[in-house]
Order: sequence, then C-alpha cells, then structure tokens
Amino acid sequence: MAQAIDKNQIESILKYDDEQRAKYFIKEAVANQQIWILKDEHGCVMLTTDDEDCIPVWPNEAFAASWISQEWQDCQTEAISLNKWFSRWSHGLADDELAIVVFPNQDEQGLVFYPDELEDALKTQQQKQAQERSK
Repeated sequence: MAQAIDKNQIESILKYDDEQRAKYFIKEAVANQQIWILKDEHGCVMLTTDDEDCIPVWPNEAFAASWISQEWQDCQTEAISLNKWFSRWSHGLADDELAIVVFPNQDEQGLVFYPDELEDALKTQQQKQAQERSK
C-alpha cells in the first residue's frame, strides 16, 4: 500500500513543475494502486479551466488533504483503486465530458488529461513496473 511521506518530501515535491508533478503522480498512483480525490456531500470536487471542467486527482492522501481549507473545508479525501478507476471512472468521466487535472498545485495549476490519456499513461506505467519487477 501507500508509503508514508514526510514533510520534507512533501515540500520538495510541491516545488515540481506541472510536468514533473504529473510524472510523479503516474508513478505513485501505479505503485500504490490508487488515486486520491476530494469529495463533499455533492460529490467529487471540480476545478474549471478556460476550456474544461476537471476532476483534480492526487498521488496520495497527504497532497489531497492539503487542499481541505477555505471553500473546500467540508471535503474529505477518498482513495479510488486503479481497478475501479479503469472500470468505472475513466468511462464515466469521458461520458460526462470531464477532464482530469493531475496533481494540481495550490494555485490550481496542473496538466490536464482526458480520461483515455490518463488511463493510457497509467497502463503504460503498469507495464513498465511489471517489466522492472520481472528482471
């Protein structure tokens, strides 16, 4: 399961640019077999870009929980297994024409993926990790 992450690691990772955070997210989501979201009584929290309505996702609970303040103070973190993500979320988000903002920073900046793009990236990482384990 997920490894604990200390405060120094969190501060260091939060300094990554959008692309570095996305790569970190994909690697960690596959390693831990889960994706983290924020939910409230209305459902999943969303961010809006100029072009897209997006679901923000994080690589572990610590990063997701850091967003629970001010307008999102009533939210709680929720882990979604990769199996559930692949079987339900990717298709559901695509059907609802929603995108995903991967590991946004506190300024709400992050790379935007369409559901099929994120699924492909995650599955590619799964294959890569499986090959590394088999060596």
